[in-house]
Amino acid sequence: MYDGDESEGPKGTFEIYKAEADSLFKQGEYKKSIDSYTIALELQPGDKNSLVCRSKCYLQLGDTQNALADAESSLSEDKTFHKGVYQKAQALYYQGDFELALVFYHRGHKLRPELQEFRLGIQKAQEAIDNSVGAPDKVKLTTEGDLSFFAKQDEKKVKKPGYNTYGRPGMQTQKKLEVSRPAGNEKTIKQLLGELYGDRQYLEKLLKETDPNTPVGKTISGLVSQGLNYLDTRTDFWRQQKPMYARKHEKQMMRRENRTEGSSTAKLSPNDYIIRELERIDQAQVEGKYSESLKRAQRCLNTVNGFTEDVVPNKMEVIANLHSCIGNAYLELGSYDKAQEQHQIDYNLGEEHDMEEACSRGLDNLGRVYARKGDYNQAITVWEKKLPLSKSALESTWLYHEIGRCYLEMGKYQTAKEHGEKSLTLAEEAGEPQWQLQASVLVAQSELKLGDLSAALSSFELSLDLARTQGDTSAESAIKKAIDDVNNKIAKGSSTSVKPAEGETDKSNNNAASPANDKDNVSIKSKAASTKDEKESPKSAKSVAKSEAKSETKTADKSGDPPPGSDSNETDENKEVNKSQDQGNEEST
Repeated sequence: MYDGDESEGPKGTFEIYKAEADSLFKQGEYKKSIDSYTIALELQPGDKNSLVCRSKCYLQLGDTQNALADAESSLSEDKTFHKGVYQKAQALYYQGDFELALVFYHRGHKLRPELQEFRLGIQKAQEAIDNSVGAPDKVKLTTEGDLSFFAKQDEKKVKKPGYNTYGRPGMQTQKKLEVSRPAGNEKTIKQLLGELYGDRQYLEKLLKETDPNTPVGKTISGLVSQGLNYLDTRTDFWRQQKPMYARKHEKQMMRRENRTEGSSTAKLSPNDYIIRELERIDQAQVEGKYSESLKRAQRCLNTVNGFTEDVVPNKMEVIANLHSCIGNAYLELGSYDKAQEQHQIDYNLGEEHDMEEACSRGLDNLGRVYARKGDYNQAITVWEKKLPLSKSALESTWLYHEIGRCYLEMGKYQTAKEHGEKSLTLAEEAGEPQWQLQASVLVAQSELKLGDLSAALSSFELSLDLARTQGDTSAESAIKKAIDDVNNKIAKGSSTSVKPAEGETDKSNNNAASPANDKDNVSIKSKAASTKDEKESPKSAKSVAKSEAKSETKTADKSGDPPPGSDSNETDENKEVNKSQDQGNEEST
């Protein structure tokens, strides 16, 4: 922490070491990332986010014991910290303690039922338990059987080695290693190991060709044997989680399900059917199969409407959720009016039956629809109504950012800046560097529009530092272009934007604020998106931002015509920024 004299002070702050560790984790440098997280935790002991991140690093290195210890430490003060609960479940799962992992997956699902990872965790832990011991209805214990097999095994253990191995202990050791390795169907092993199967073949060939009698050969043989033992251990582990016969059986069952889906629904209990369909709807939405997601949601809604509340006690919650799913599918398919109608039904059901989650979700999605349609005033009204329902700093961060983006689109730059600053403060409080980057860019854009070039330059430089610490090269490139243009404006002294009056609605300002004419707008999407990152900013689907890359040079001529060639230059650089935007969106969660 300190080098030499105490007057020199610490090398860096908690935030610096945390950001460095996050960047190293993304690069796959897990050991270095652990070191940085450790130093950060020395500066701020007990930081639960850092403990969870370090636990992930340990898990990547196969150190499940330390991973579990860090996960438990993150829950020492707050047992409801869902990230810590999930990480503890993951550590237990990879430790092979599937039953206890299932307990914590269920506990996390109860805390945050909307998160997909807990549902998937429950599913994989249950499957691992079934694959290990068998389903309860299929396991039958009997005392029948021929025990002579064990007697033969005992005879093999006491059998002495053959005469032809005398005087060659190396060969005997090698033969012992080969015998001790588990035998298995090569096709099965190949499917289980995947890309590692080629490494296994290479190691086996190297072991056969190496003479263990020489000192170098003995060392190589030992290392190769360790590698092969590791691969065999992983093969056994993967076989235990998902045996090949289970996969084959699963495929057959899926085919039968697809053929007789209508009839199989009758065999399932209503709750099991609803859970299965909701998971399939979510999966189709994640994979971009919006038409399939829409059809499944509509079909499931019709079925659920036929159930009574005695059979499905939370029937109204399920119906509201399905309307939300239908609305999301329509939104992605470009049917904004239909999407608005479905999300309005979701919100109305929430208000009518006092379901706070449905109200919050409905307002959230209605704001997205209005923003997509370009009705920024209505989007702001809806999102401001949602703010009191926000349950976390991260959710409030996203809301303030999106409201600020709307104000920026409407030409109300001072208000946009204020919302960007609120979003930045909350992002720092939540410890979310991705949203700190988003909020700082919004502040910089607003300051640039207000003509405060020096403040805009400082905000863009902060954004550049955040992009670098996150390893987001596309964002970094776009911000550098914006900084260069601001410096050019400062040098030329030719850009003096005038702050529009709040609520100004004359045609010139409306045109200046429209997405088609806004040329001073740089929106950076970070690669590692947060849990809210799938929601688009108030512009169009994937092109929220236009670059400050080539700012229009105002001439002294009153006609206001742009200088020759400015349009073509600006278009080229806009394409570059939009390209970085698209790359960030493609990698979002």
